[in-house]
Amino acid sequence: MPAEAEPLLELTDLVTSYRLRAGIGRPGGEVRAVAGVSLTVHAGETVGLVGESGCGKSTIARTIVGLVRPAAGKVLFEGRDLAALPARELRRLRREIQLVFQDPYAALNPRMTVAALIKEAWRIHPGLVPRERWDEEVRALLGRVGLRPEHADRYPHQFSGGQRQRISIARALAVRPRLIVCDEAVSALDVSVRAQILNLLQELQRDLGVAYLFISHDLGVVRHLCDRVAVMYLGKIVESGSKESLYGGPSHPYTQALLSAAPSLDDWRDGEHGEIVLTGDVPSPLNPPSGCRFRTRCWRAEERCREEEPALIERDTGHPVACHFPGAVTAAATAAPAP
Repeated sequence: MPAEAEPLLELTDLVTSYRLRAGIGRPGGEVRAVAGVSLTVHAGETVGLVGESGCGKSTIARTIVGLVRPAAGKVLFEGRDLAALPARELRRLRREIQLVFQDPYAALNPRMTVAALIKEAWRIHPGLVPRERWDEEVRALLGRVGLRPEHADRYPHQFSGGQRQRISIARALAVRPRLIVCDEAVSALDVSVRAQILNLLQELQRDLGVAYLFISHDLGVVRHLCDRVAVMYLGKIVESGSKESLYGGPSHPYTQALLSAAPSLDDWRDGEHGEIVLTGDVPSPLNPPSGCRFRTRCWRAEERCREEEPALIERDTGHPVACHFPGAVTAAATAAPAP
Protein backbone atom coordinates (compact mmCIF):
# COMPACT_ATOMS: atom_id res chain seq x y z
CA MET A 1 0.00 0.00 0.00
CA PRO A 2 1.57 3.30 -1.03
CA ALA A 3 2.47 5.39 1.96
CA GLU A 4 1.11 8.54 0.33
CA ALA A 5 -2.36 7.07 -0.33
CA GLU A 6 -5.11 8.64 1.77
CA PRO A 7 -6.64 6.11 4.18
CA LEU A 8 -10.19 5.01 3.55
CA LEU A 9 -10.75 4.88 7.33
CA GLU A 10 -8.68 6.74 9.88
CA LEU A 11 -9.13 6.68 13.65
CA THR A 12 -7.33 9.53 15.41
CA ASP A 13 -6.87 9.38 19.20
CA LEU A 14 -10.26 7.69 19.49
CA VAL A 15 -11.77 7.53 23.00
CA THR A 16 -15.05 5.74 23.69
CA SER A 17 -16.45 5.60 27.22
CA TYR A 18 -19.34 3.93 29.03
CA ARG A 19 -21.05 5.14 32.18
CA LEU A 20 -21.59 2.46 34.83
CA ARG A 21 -24.28 2.73 37.45
CA ALA A 22 -23.30 1.88 41.00
CA GLY A 23 -24.74 -1.38 42.29
CA ILE A 24 -24.29 -3.89 45.09
CA GLY A 25 -20.58 -4.53 45.32
CA ARG A 26 -19.95 -2.47 42.21
CA PRO A 27 -18.85 1.16 42.19
CA GLY A 28 -20.17 3.51 39.56
CA GLY A 29 -17.91 5.43 37.24
CA GLU A 30 -16.74 5.81 33.68
CA VAL A 31 -15.06 3.03 31.75
CA ARG A 32 -12.79 4.05 28.90
CA ALA A 33 -13.22 0.99 26.74
CA VAL A 34 -11.14 2.66 24.02
CA ALA A 35 -8.48 4.96 25.43
CA GLY A 36 -6.83 6.83 22.56
CA VAL A 37 -6.56 4.55 19.53
CA SER A 38 -5.17 5.63 16.16
CA LEU A 39 -5.58 3.24 13.23
CA THR A 40 -5.87 3.36 9.44
CA VAL A 41 -7.43 1.11 6.82
CA HIS A 42 -6.68 1.75 3.14
CA ALA A 43 -8.92 0.90 0.22
CA GLY A 44 -8.79 -2.78 -0.71
CA GLU A 45 -6.72 -3.97 2.25
CA THR A 46 -7.51 -6.04 5.33
CA VAL A 47 -6.39 -4.86 8.75
CA GLY A 48 -6.60 -7.24 11.70
CA LEU A 49 -7.35 -6.10 15.24
CA VAL A 50 -6.49 -8.69 17.90
CA GLY A 51 -6.45 -8.90 21.67
CA GLU A 52 -8.07 -10.55 24.67
CA SER A 53 -11.80 -10.32 25.33
CA GLY A 54 -12.69 -6.99 26.92
CA CYS A 55 -9.80 -5.04 25.44
CA GLY A 56 -12.08 -2.73 23.42
CA LYS A 57 -12.09 -4.31 19.97
CA SER A 58 -15.87 -4.56 19.62
CA THR A 59 -16.31 -1.05 21.00
CA ILE A 60 -14.12 0.24 18.18
CA ALA A 61 -16.34 -1.60 15.67
CA ARG A 62 -19.51 -0.13 17.15
CA THR A 63 -18.00 3.35 17.22
CA ILE A 64 -16.96 3.19 13.56
CA VAL A 65 -20.47 2.31 12.37
CA GLY A 66 -22.14 4.86 14.64
CA LEU A 67 -23.76 2.56 17.20
CA VAL A 68 -21.71 4.28 19.92
CA ARG A 69 -20.61 7.91 19.97
CA PRO A 70 -16.94 8.65 20.67
CA ALA A 71 -16.09 10.68 23.75
CA ALA A 72 -13.04 12.18 22.03
CA GLY A 73 -10.93 11.81 18.93
CA LYS A 74 -12.11 11.39 15.35
CA VAL A 75 -13.46 8.74 13.02
CA LEU A 76 -12.55 9.87 9.50
CA PHE A 77 -13.90 8.19 6.38
CA GLU A 78 -12.28 9.43 3.18
CA GLY A 79 -10.99 12.35 5.22
CA ARG A 80 -14.43 13.37 6.52
CA ASP A 81 -15.18 13.44 10.24
CA LEU A 82 -18.32 11.32 10.70
CA ALA A 83 -19.26 13.12 13.92
CA ALA A 84 -19.27 16.51 12.17
CA LEU A 85 -21.35 15.59 9.11
CA PRO A 86 -24.97 16.74 8.63
CA ALA A 87 -27.54 13.99 9.21
CA ARG A 88 -28.36 13.54 5.50
CA GLU A 89 -24.72 13.28 4.47
CA LEU A 90 -23.99 10.91 7.34
CA ARG A 91 -26.89 8.68 6.31
CA ARG A 92 -25.55 8.46 2.77
CA LEU A 93 -22.01 7.77 3.92
CA ARG A 94 -23.00 5.12 6.44
CA ARG A 95 -24.04 2.72 3.69
CA GLU A 96 -20.38 2.59 2.66
CA ILE A 97 -19.43 1.16 6.08
CA GLN A 98 -21.12 -2.09 7.07
CA LEU A 99 -20.77 -4.33 10.13
CA VAL A 100 -20.91 -8.14 10.22
CA PHE A 101 -21.58 -9.35 13.76
CA GLN A 102 -20.26 -12.40 15.59
CA ASP A 103 -23.67 -14.02 16.08
CA PRO A 104 -25.54 -14.04 12.75
CA TYR A 105 -28.73 -15.42 14.28
CA ALA A 106 -29.00 -12.55 16.77
CA ALA A 107 -28.21 -10.06 14.00
CA LEU A 108 -30.99 -11.29 11.68
CA ASN A 109 -34.65 -10.53 12.36
CA PRO A 110 -36.27 -13.99 12.77
CA ARG A 111 -39.61 -12.67 11.47
CA MET A 112 -38.19 -11.62 8.11
CA THR A 113 -37.33 -13.79 5.14
CA VAL A 114 -33.88 -13.59 3.60
CA ALA A 115 -35.29 -11.57 0.70
CA ALA A 116 -36.93 -9.10 3.09
CA LEU A 117 -33.71 -8.74 5.11
CA ILE A 118 -31.74 -7.83 2.00
CA LYS A 119 -34.42 -5.57 0.50
CA GLU A 120 -34.66 -3.61 3.75
CA ALA A 121 -31.32 -2.00 2.93
CA TRP A 122 -32.70 -0.69 -0.37
CA ARG A 123 -35.75 0.76 1.38
CA ILE A 124 -33.47 2.65 3.74
CA HIS A 125 -31.29 3.85 0.85
CA PRO A 126 -33.77 4.49 -1.99
CA GLY A 127 -32.43 4.77 -5.50
CA LEU A 128 -29.52 2.42 -4.91
CA VAL A 129 -31.25 -0.42 -6.77
CA PRO A 130 -34.40 0.11 -8.90
CA ARG A 131 -37.40 -1.59 -7.28
CA GLU A 132 -38.17 -3.66 -10.38
CA ARG A 133 -34.72 -5.26 -10.06
CA TRP A 134 -34.91 -6.13 -6.36
CA ASP A 135 -35.75 -9.81 -6.83
CA GLU A 136 -33.05 -10.20 -9.46
CA GLU A 137 -30.47 -8.52 -7.20
CA VAL A 138 -31.44 -10.70 -4.23
CA ARG A 139 -30.82 -13.84 -6.30
CA ALA A 140 -27.50 -12.43 -7.54
CA LEU A 141 -26.33 -11.61 -4.00
CA LEU A 142 -27.28 -15.04 -2.70
CA GLY A 143 -25.39 -16.65 -5.55
CA ARG A 144 -22.34 -14.52 -4.82
CA VAL A 145 -22.18 -15.72 -1.21
CA GLY A 146 -22.76 -19.35 -2.10
CA LEU A 147 -26.49 -19.72 -1.46
CA ARG A 148 -29.27 -20.81 -3.81
CA PRO A 149 -32.07 -18.57 -5.20
CA GLU A 150 -34.78 -20.55 -3.39
CA HIS A 151 -33.20 -19.61 -0.06
CA ALA A 152 -34.64 -16.12 -0.51
CA ASP A 153 -38.06 -17.20 0.82
CA ARG A 154 -36.76 -18.92 3.95
CA TYR A 155 -36.33 -17.59 7.48
CA PRO A 156 -33.05 -17.39 9.47
CA HIS A 157 -33.92 -20.33 11.75
CA GLN A 158 -34.01 -22.60 8.68
CA PHE A 159 -30.27 -22.17 8.05
CA SER A 160 -27.06 -23.38 9.65
CA GLY A 161 -24.68 -20.97 11.38
CA GLY A 162 -22.42 -20.74 8.35
CA GLN A 163 -25.36 -20.09 6.04
CA ARG A 164 -26.67 -17.38 8.34
CA GLN A 165 -23.29 -15.67 8.27
CA ARG A 166 -23.40 -15.80 4.47
CA ILE A 167 -26.80 -14.08 4.65
CA SER A 168 -25.29 -11.40 6.90
CA ILE A 169 -22.50 -10.84 4.37
CA ALA A 170 -25.03 -10.67 1.50
CA ARG A 171 -27.03 -8.08 3.44
CA ALA A 172 -23.88 -6.03 4.01
CA LEU A 173 -22.98 -6.23 0.31
CA ALA A 174 -26.47 -5.11 -0.72
CA VAL A 175 -25.58 -1.44 -0.17
CA ARG A 176 -22.26 -1.77 -2.01
CA PRO A 177 -19.98 -0.77 0.87
CA ARG A 178 -16.33 0.17 0.55
CA LEU A 179 -15.49 -1.03 4.08
CA ILE A 180 -16.85 -4.00 6.03
CA VAL A 181 -16.08 -4.29 9.74
CA CYS A 182 -16.06 -7.97 10.72
CA ASP A 183 -16.49 -8.28 14.50
CA GLU A 184 -15.47 -11.87 15.36
CA ALA A 185 -17.40 -12.85 12.24
CA VAL A 186 -16.11 -16.45 12.11
CA SER A 187 -15.34 -17.24 15.75
CA ALA A 188 -18.68 -19.02 16.38
CA LEU A 189 -18.37 -21.26 13.31
CA ASP A 190 -16.99 -24.76 12.91
CA VAL A 191 -13.48 -24.97 11.50
CA SER A 192 -14.54 -26.18 8.05
CA VAL A 193 -17.30 -23.56 7.79
CA ARG A 194 -14.89 -20.90 9.03
CA ALA A 195 -12.50 -21.70 6.18
CA GLN A 196 -15.35 -21.35 3.68
CA ILE A 197 -16.33 -17.92 5.01
CA LEU A 198 -12.72 -16.73 5.00
CA ASN A 199 -12.30 -17.84 1.40
CA LEU A 200 -15.54 -16.04 0.56
CA LEU A 201 -14.27 -12.80 2.13
CA GLN A 202 -11.06 -13.02 0.12
CA GLU A 203 -12.95 -13.71 -3.08
CA LEU A 204 -15.24 -10.72 -2.50
CA GLN A 205 -12.23 -8.50 -1.87
CA ARG A 206 -10.62 -9.59 -5.13
CA ASP A 207 -13.82 -9.07 -7.12
CA LEU A 208 -15.21 -5.93 -5.47
CA GLY A 209 -12.17 -4.23 -3.92
CA VAL A 210 -13.87 -3.98 -0.52
CA ALA A 211 -11.66 -3.26 2.52
CA TYR A 212 -11.99 -5.11 5.84
CA LEU A 213 -11.31 -4.27 9.45
CA PHE A 214 -11.17 -7.82 10.76
CA ILE A 215 -11.58 -8.11 14.53
CA SER A 216 -10.63 -11.46 16.03
CA HIS A 217 -8.89 -13.26 18.85
CA ASP A 218 -7.81 -16.06 16.49
CA LEU A 219 -4.22 -15.35 15.51
CA GLY A 220 -4.17 -18.05 12.85
CA VAL A 221 -7.18 -16.58 11.06
CA VAL A 222 -5.70 -13.08 11.23
CA ARG A 223 -2.41 -14.27 9.79
CA HIS A 224 -4.20 -15.99 6.91
CA LEU A 225 -6.48 -13.10 6.00
CA CYS A 226 -4.89 -9.78 6.95
CA ASP A 227 -2.30 -7.48 5.40
CA ARG A 228 -1.57 -5.50 8.57
CA VAL A 229 -2.22 -6.29 12.24
CA ALA A 230 -2.77 -4.15 15.35
CA VAL A 231 -2.61 -5.66 18.85
CA MET A 232 -4.81 -4.18 21.62
CA TYR A 233 -4.46 -4.39 25.38
CA LEU A 234 -6.82 -2.71 27.84
CA GLY A 235 -8.13 -0.09 25.44
CA LYS A 236 -4.88 0.79 23.65
CA ILE A 237 -2.88 -0.49 20.70
CA VAL A 238 0.47 -1.79 21.90
CA GLU A 239 1.99 -2.95 18.60
CA SER A 240 1.14 -2.73 14.91
CA GLY A 241 2.71 -3.51 11.58
CA SER A 242 2.57 -5.75 8.53
CA LYS A 243 1.72 -9.33 9.33
CA GLU A 244 5.19 -10.39 8.18
CA SER A 245 7.00 -8.05 10.55
CA LEU A 246 4.67 -8.58 13.49
CA TYR A 247 4.45 -12.36 13.29
CA GLY A 248 8.09 -12.71 12.31
CA GLY A 249 9.49 -10.39 14.98
CA PRO A 250 7.03 -9.36 17.73
CA SER A 251 8.63 -6.76 20.00
CA HIS A 252 6.02 -6.02 22.67
CA PRO A 253 5.91 -8.54 25.54
CA TYR A 254 2.13 -8.85 25.24
CA THR A 255 2.32 -9.68 21.52
CA GLN A 256 5.00 -12.25 22.28
CA ALA A 257 2.78 -13.82 24.94
CA LEU A 258 -0.17 -14.00 22.54
CA LEU A 259 1.89 -15.66 19.82
CA SER A 260 3.49 -17.98 22.35
CA ALA A 261 0.00 -19.28 23.21
CA ALA A 262 -0.36 -20.39 19.58
CA PRO A 263 2.52 -22.89 19.07
CA SER A 264 2.04 -23.20 15.31
CA LEU A 265 2.73 -19.48 14.93
CA ASP A 266 5.97 -19.29 16.90
CA ASP A 267 8.36 -19.05 13.96
CA TRP A 268 9.89 -15.95 15.61
CA ARG A 269 11.38 -18.08 18.41
CA ASP A 270 14.63 -19.98 18.11
CA GLY A 271 13.55 -22.96 20.18
CA GLU A 272 15.71 -22.12 23.20
CA HIS A 273 12.93 -20.54 25.25
CA GLY A 274 9.83 -22.08 26.69
CA GLU A 275 6.28 -20.87 26.45
CA ILE A 276 5.57 -17.41 27.87
CA VAL A 277 3.18 -17.72 30.80
CA LEU A 278 1.61 -14.50 32.00
CA THR A 279 0.76 -14.22 35.68
CA GLY A 280 -1.88 -12.06 37.29
CA ASP A 281 -5.24 -10.89 36.02
CA VAL A 282 -6.09 -8.24 33.45
CA PRO A 283 -6.55 -4.97 35.40
CA SER A 284 -9.97 -3.36 35.55
CA PRO A 285 -10.54 -0.68 32.88
CA LEU A 286 -12.26 1.32 35.64
CA ASN A 287 -8.87 1.76 37.29
CA PRO A 288 -6.07 0.96 34.80
CA PRO A 289 -2.45 0.91 36.00
CA SER A 290 -0.38 4.07 35.81
CA GLY A 291 2.22 4.33 33.08
CA CYS A 292 2.27 1.23 30.90
CA ARG A 293 -1.00 -0.66 31.23
CA PHE A 294 0.73 -3.99 30.73
CA ARG A 295 3.36 -3.49 33.41
CA THR A 296 1.49 -5.48 36.12
CA ARG A 297 1.89 -8.63 34.01
CA CYS A 298 5.19 -7.86 32.27
CA TRP A 299 8.52 -9.51 33.09
CA ARG A 300 10.47 -6.54 31.69
CA ALA A 301 8.74 -3.87 33.77
CA GLU A 302 10.93 -1.33 35.56
CA GLU A 303 10.21 1.82 37.53
CA ARG A 304 10.00 3.87 34.33
CA CYS A 305 7.07 1.72 33.22
CA ARG A 306 5.14 2.74 36.33
CA GLU A 307 5.76 6.45 35.85
CA GLU A 308 5.71 6.97 32.06
CA GLU A 309 3.25 5.67 29.49
CA PRO A 310 5.13 4.46 26.38
CA ALA A 311 4.13 6.02 23.06
CA LEU A 312 3.27 3.86 20.07
CA ILE A 313 6.30 4.65 17.91
CA GLU A 314 8.93 2.78 15.91
CA ARG A 315 11.88 1.98 18.18
CA ASP A 316 14.35 0.26 15.85
CA THR A 317 11.89 -2.62 15.67
CA GLY A 318 10.72 -2.14 12.09
CA HIS A 319 7.18 -1.25 13.17
CA PRO A 320 5.49 0.82 15.93
CA VAL A 321 5.47 -0.63 19.44
CA ALA A 322 4.36 0.90 22.75
CA CYS A 323 7.12 -0.40 25.02
CA HIS A 324 10.07 1.27 26.73
CA PHE A 325 12.12 -1.93 26.44
CA PRO A 326 11.08 -3.72 23.24
CA GLY A 327 13.05 -6.63 21.88
CA ALA A 328 13.32 -10.35 21.44
CA VAL A 329 12.02 -12.68 24.10
CA THR A 330 14.53 -13.84 26.72
CA ALA A 331 14.69 -16.62 29.27
CA ALA A 332 13.23 -14.17 31.80
CA ALA A 333 9.93 -14.30 29.96
CA THR A 334 8.52 -16.82 32.42
CA ALA A 335 9.62 -14.84 35.47
CA ALA A 336 7.12 -13.08 37.71
CA PRO A 337 6.23 -9.54 36.58
CA ALA A 338 7.32 -6.45 38.46
CA PRO A 339 4.89 -5.34 41.20
